[in-house]
Amino acid sequence: MPDASPQTRDVVIIGSGPAGLTAATYAARANLEPLVIEGMVVGGPTGGQLTLTTDVENYPGFPEGIMGPDLIQGMRAQAERFGTTFWTEDATAVDLDQRPFRIQTASQEVYANALIISTGAKPRRLEVPGEDELWGGGVSACATCDGFFFRDQHVVVVGGGDSAMEEATFLTKFASSVTVIHRRDELRASKIMQERALKNDRIEFLWDTEIDEILGDKGQVSGVRIRNTRTGEAADLACDGVFLAIGHIPNTELFDDWLDTDEDGYLRVEHPTTRTNVAGVFASGDVMDHTYRQAVTAAGTGCKAAMDAERYLAEMHS
Repeated sequence: MPDASPQTRDVVIIGSGPAGLTAATYAARANLEPLVIEGMVVGGPTGGQLTLTTDVENYPGFPEGIMGPDLIQGMRAQAERFGTTFWTEDATAVDLDQRPFRIQTASQEVYANALIISTGAKPRRLEVPGEDELWGGGVSACATCDGFFFRDQHVVVVGGGDSAMEEATFLTKFASSVTVIHRRDELRASKIMQERALKNDRIEFLWDTEIDEILGDKGQVSGVRIRNTRTGEAADLACDGVFLAIGHIPNTELFDDWLDTDEDGYLRVEHPTTRTNVAGVFASGDVMDHTYRQAVTAAGTGCKAAMDAERYLAEMHS
């Protein structure tokens, strides 16, 4: 648990994915003694979206790949080794008008001379009938978390990007069959991810199709009501689980009153820096990047944010 009395830190980092942990490592090595408010549920478990990922095959330095949670744990241990402090709490409120900045958690407040926001993004939902009622009863956004429960069953994956192909491929380890439902007639996923999914004989595709309702029986998913986007024809498809992989929404709610966002809600920064419109506040990772959204690019922006914060503090103290 955090300390009982309020304190002021040179650097506070909100978020504990690749961006936040990389920022922490760089800030700690600069003797800034950063505090990471790593969250309990900030769009997902502590550690961000990478903890929901299975094999990470494209992070430099791991030729055989590495599990997402293992990569995050290694990053966290590295940041801790250099003197980073962690609070396993959610940030519940901030005040960016005052200096130093005030950050509130459930149990106390902390003040920061520089703030790095690395809160990431959360899975986008379909917003259809049955989704909320059946969430946790067969509706999920995390195949890694829930795939085991669908052994020898039929599941549906919604989406057409890399995440959807990864989810579908992973689920074939457990499910008897996987149906990918995509509203277009071609996938957005990278070529290698497409090829893996298309060659997998346990994965089928429904093109030009959307889900209008998730059907359930006694609190468990029993099927989906689908509609062809070209013909308008509707039908019911029986299934035991629905996995959503249709994009993300940046976690910016805490900062709506202070920080500028783009048309999609991502924090704006002054490229090539990570500076936001409030001096002393920096943003890194998926909360400000909807173009690349990779672990390695998130880590890169975390490095930049820590360096930007270090320079800002040096100027402030000079």
